[in-house]
Amino acid sequence: MRYRTLGRTGLRVSEVGVGGAQFGVPNYMGPWDPNSDEAERLTAATVHRALELGYTYFDTAASYGDGRSEEMVGAALKGHRDEIVLATKITRRQWAPETIRTSIEESLRRLQVDYVDVIQLHGSWFTEEHVDVILNQGGLEALERVRDEGKARFIGFTTEAPTGAVEKLIATGRFDTMQVRYNIMYQHPSDWGNDQGIIRQAEAQGMGIILMRPMTSGSFQRLMAQAFPEIDPEAVGRLLLNYVLSDPYVDVALIGMRDPHLCDVNNAISDDIASRLDLAALHNRTGR
Repeated sequence: MRYRTLGRTGLRVSEVGVGGAQFGVPNYMGPWDPNSDEAERLTAATVHRALELGYTYFDTAASYGDGRSEEMVGAALKGHRDEIVLATKITRRQWAPETIRTSIEESLRRLQVDYVDVIQLHGSWFTEEHVDVILNQGGLEALERVRDEGKARFIGFTTEAPTGAVEKLIATGRFDTMQVRYNIMYQHPSDWGNDQGIIRQAEAQGMGIILMRPMTSGSFQRLMAQAFPEIDPEAVGRLLLNYVLSDPYVDVALIGMRDPHLCDVNNAISDDIASRLDLAALHNRTGR
């Protein structure tokens, strides 16, 4: 496993992180009952294998199965708090100042920890109304207060898309991290053809860059299987992860895994630096 620095936080993190949605959300990316004994066993086995291989970044959220992901991740990580960077999120319905503290305290209880390293506002497609709640109605101040009280070390937000509202959050300079959807199909956040995008803007503010859906949530794999039935699915997976890991603006690529073997597969891709791509050359349209 290779490591990068998470922006101005200074945290040294594995460039591939463990995403917690697949642990807690029922039937997410395939049949799955998060309340079953088998789900608990596989979650623990996957987390423990990740730890053995050197994964240090673990991300979950209160909304993943109404806290079920946090419960299982917290149980699996027990005894390893000093070895990892732990992140969770506050669901949108709790962004108001009076509910932010409650959300964080409930997450800490489920995770069985006193603090998280990164607490994030769990956003998808940000609008001006969302930004108003955060910046003008006390949401960000409440988030900063719980950070200052030691319940979190750093604060961030997650977004599915680049919007003007997201640019306003970045421009405040008050967030330490941004988790964003970016992959080989969805490239606008880090636009190599135009040297633009919200990842560039966040980097300029010193923010750590965390990726969601680097493997396209299976969409690209299904496309390739339809167009080229003979193609090796593992080769497609290597291409997808290698693409985002080739981007120097990226600090952590989160992948949902509920099979210990996948920890080994993705770890090997991280170690294979000879396969990294020159993204600037790849997107060059003029040949210069």
